[in-house]
Amino acid sequence: MAAQHSELLELKNLGMASVNILRAIGVNSYEDLKHMGAVNAYRRIKDRDINVSKVMLYALHGALLDIHWNDLPADLKARLVSEAEGDQVASA
Repeated sequence: MAAQHSELLELKNLGMASVNILRAIGVNSYEDLKHMGAVNAYRRIKDRDINVSKVMLYALHGALLDIHWNDLPADLKARLVSEAEGDQVASA
């Protein structure tokens, strides 16, 4: 388990709090996050009533791309938010 913790902690944008949140939704490795995708991971976090901002969505996507979340282009951030919130509204 410790190896998986350190693997996630090595990703950009993710600290211990983020890793603990990811573990709560079943993400224990980079491969888990890659398979789930940033948008679905963010939705799962929100579905568990864990209070996170859109920065978490950006951070997750940036972690997959190995770039700081603040360096994501504005249009990509907007698309991520649209994907993350669009399906939630449709399924409500």
